[in-house]
Amino acid sequence: MEHVLAILVGLFVALGIYLLLSRSVIRMLLGMVVLGNGVNLLIFTAGRLTREIAPIVPDGLSVPAGPIANPLPQALILTAIVIGFAMFSFLLVLAYRAYQTLDADNTDTMRLAEPDNAPNPPLSY
Repeated sequence: MEHVLAILVGLFVALGIYLLLSRSVIRMLLGMVVLGNGVNLLIFTAGRLTREIAPIVPDGLSVPAGPIANPLPQALILTAIVIGFAMFSFLLVLAYRAYQTLDADNTDTMRLAEPDNAPNPPLSY
């Protein structure tokens, strides 16, 4: 099962990077989401996929009686999901405002600081 998840993580990361390199702002946002999900799945897979019992120590013992699940990757993934959703929400609002202001979704047509008929910069110094 780890091999399948490793391939899926690779596909998510590759697709996320491909979408981030796009010129469309919406594709960039989707690339951020897919890349974040790939990293979350990577952390989950690195925490070992086991069907152990919950990490609860019974009364009277100082250590667990048997093998238990590792709660750290689960906590990291839960935190990363919340942070990723907040970042996606912020970037979505930012992209929507940029689209309203500039009337463009392509990053090449969003360039306001560069005039249309400006002289070219020098090729050497």
